Amino acid sequence: MIKIRLARGGRVHRPVYTIVATDARNPRDGRFLEKLGQYDPKREEVLSAVKAESITAWMNKGAVMSDTVRTLLKKAKVQY
Repeated sequence: MIKIRLARGGRVHRPVYTIVATDARNPRDGRFLEKLGQYDPKREEVLSAVKAESITAWMNKGAVMSDTVRTLLKKAKVQY
């Protein structure tokens, strides 16, 4: 099953998360299929470089979005 979820990056006490499409069996920060955007909780503009078309394409292929990603996109009013 393909999931759209967050992968953690950055450094200690300064996380930066990447929205990725990945196989659900892969580890959180492991291999992914495509980068779909970035989430930085420390900035005013928390979401950047979001690929709404790609998210829609993955959803049409049967991908399942995590609750956290769904909430972030809803708050940022991203149409997918």
